[in-house]
Amino acid sequence: MAPLIENPRFARYFARYGARREALGNAELRAEMLAGLTGRVIEVGAGTGLNFRHYPEGVEVVAVEPEPTLRGKAQAAARPAPVPVTVVDGVAADIPAEDGSADAVVVSGVLCSVADVPAALAEFRRVLKPLGELRFYEHVRSSHALRGRFQDLADPLWSRLMGGCRPNRDTLTTVRAAGFRVERWREFSFPYGARFSVVAPRILGTAVAR
Repeated sequence: MAPLIENPRFARYFARYGARREALGNAELRAEMLAGLTGRVIEVGAGTGLNFRHYPEGVEVVAVEPEPTLRGKAQAAARPAPVPVTVVDGVAADIPAEDGSADAVVVSGVLCSVADVPAALAEFRRVLKPLGELRFYEHVRSSHALRGRFQDLADPLWSRLMGGCRPNRDTLTTVRAAGFRVERWREFSFPYGARFSVVAPRILGTAVAR
């Protein structure tokens, strides 16, 4: 069993406020990320299970969540989900799944927080079938110089307050360096029109394990 990662203060914050932006367009972005998936999907860092209701018919989800409070919320969200969802303990760099057992891996708001992103991506490749997909929706360092610098300056305080979340990671470059072929992606700000939030710059897309 993967080691427990307990962060009850952040878990309470996320459980209380994490869903507030769903009605502002985040729900549609989750649906876009998950559209067209089939087969066995491993969602890493499932949180409270906000993605579950957006999975299309025909998938079976294994949802990995290391934080006990959030995992309990995810288990509750799994029961009314439109597809079968099994919630398990585990971390991004040590997924409880066999080699080549997943058609897709899904991450949303996860790669900002894992301690070792290359190790996590290597683990994603391990559990994916050949040409399996990585679906991602992440906040990242802005491609605009001034906003990126603002994120760099905010990073030390933000990461302490938000459970290790880093607002300035160049996730797309790291995904490519890990051996994934990025098939499609787009960059935008969310909430739409946001200028000053350190986590407003986002990317959403699909990569394939080569």
